[in-house]
Amino acid sequence: MDQNQHLNKTAEAQPSENKKTRYCNGLKMFLAALSLSFIAKTLGAIIMKSSIIHIERRFEISSSLVGFIDGSFEIGNLLVIVFVGYFGSKLHRPKLIGIGCFIMGIGGVLTALPHFFMGYYRYSKETNINSSENSTSTLSTCLINQILSLNRASPEIVGKGCLKESGSYMWIYVFMGNMLRGIGETPIVPLGLSYIDDFAKEGHSSLYLGILNAIAMIGPIIGFTLGSLFSKMYVDIGYVDLSTIRITPTDSRWVGAWWLNFLVSGLFSIISSIPFFFLPQTPNKPQKKKKKKKKK
Repeated sequence: MDQNQHLNKTAEAQPSENKKTRYCNGLKMFLAALSLSFIAKTLGAIIMKSSIIHIERRFEISSSLVGFIDGSFEIGNLLVIVFVGYFGSKLHRPKLIGIGCFIMGIGGVLTALPHFFMGYYRYSKETNINSSENSTSTLSTCLINQILSLNRASPEIVGKGCLKESGSYMWIYVFMGNMLRGIGETPIVPLGLSYIDDFAKEGHSSLYLGILNAIAMIGPIIGFTLGSLFSKMYVDIGYVDLSTIRITPTDSRWVGAWWLNFLVSGLFSIISSIPFFFLPQTPNKPQKKKKKKKKK
């Protein structure tokens, strides 16, 4: 009888141990996937900031318009933050985070698309010696054009050099891509932290949060490295003979391969979304506890 009782106890103990290991493994897998999404989030933010000047030159748009494009990320955040906060805890949080990462990746790829639809970058043949001479020449050009306007000169000549007008409306793709990136990034932090807070052991949530923030710093390191590397590459690399390019990265007319930044960050975000679709809605242990409480 003693042997039977002992066997029964060990048999009962084994399922409970399996539940604990499944619960721990589920939470650890979620933390690993969330770490990748945090890296993708910070990587995308740094890539956008480091590519701003190249976007301005490539699309020939004003600094104010570039600032508006950069702010589209916050616009995307504001559009969905209330819905994510309200419905997020009631739905499958890992899948919602995965969908967000996927949308964030699509936004990065969409930002890079104009490069493939636009023609080759054509820089002006005028050489820029230094900034003081540039500002002086621009000022003199404006004064001459104002004098010509009084003499009813051609409208094509008047205003040339005084106002930088948009050379292409393809920047709308960049605007929409950055907005999608903001929409996709919205569920990562609130739903990820609430998931950890609900299912982590008592007192461990702050530890996991610190680990996530530390791992997220990898994103800026990668972002600045890629930004400096791709900015030294010519924008049409792989499409034109680089020996015919007469400008260097130190020239104010230089445009780096900004689109490669967004392709890399976008693909990384899409890859980081994959693990979330295989994670359960809740780890096994808390889920079974909730079921028992409902039965009572």
